[in-house]
Amino acid sequence: MSKVCVVIGVGPGNGEALVRRFCQEGYDVAMLARSKDFIERLAGQLPNAHAFVHDASDLAAAPSVFARIEQQLGAVSVLLYNAGGGVFKSAEDASVDDFEANWRINVGGLVAAFQAVLPQLRQQDTASIVITSASAALRGRANTAPFASAKAAQRSLAQSMARQLGPERIHVANVIIDGVVDLPRTRQAMGDKPDDFFVQPAAVADAVWMLTQQAPSAWTFELDLRPFGETW
Repeated sequence: MSKVCVVIGVGPGNGEALVRRFCQEGYDVAMLARSKDFIERLAGQLPNAHAFVHDASDLAAAPSVFARIEQQLGAVSVLLYNAGGGVFKSAEDASVDDFEANWRINVGGLVAAFQAVLPQLRQQDTASIVITSASAALRGRANTAPFASAKAAQRSLAQSMARQLGPERIHVANVIIDGVVDLPRTRQAMGDKPDDFFVQPAAVADAVWMLTQQAPSAWTFELDLRPFGETW
């Protein structure tokens, strides 16, 4: 199996932590993000991390970026889909465009990446696709209608992918993050919260790494992660 990992949606937090974890394990990591500044800085720190500017919601662009990755690094064996922006409004206040924007990044972007990378994954003896999700995939709150509906659709899509690809030894897993990720902006917004209130990105990356190492006889489809004090 070639050791090439793609992380879609790389920024401070889970995306950066995933890149660092897989680089640590000897992977060549293709970092995909809309803004080149952050991923180019990270590439300067990690010799086996490589920056590719890509907007996951630009569905037509996926084939070309995955072709460039294969040409430069080799066939992909791990895809980590961490893109997932959201519009937080009620169903009454959200526009159809709000719903479509959420769908494009959470569902359309995943479909486009999956279809583009699948021929490369099929070159491996085993391969993995891990999707970063949220508790909104399981429950819709009053002011999360566009985001929650897209995340629920993404979860169902992941189930369909897992059932199709399992017999080919391509492991698809969905990670539900139920908590507030430790980011500069969340710290600023919640300055009164203690350290253990937040989900630590490095711990998320450890869990994702574990999923990619599972034996095919005992695969996890869905893994939920939350701080020990989170109410659920």
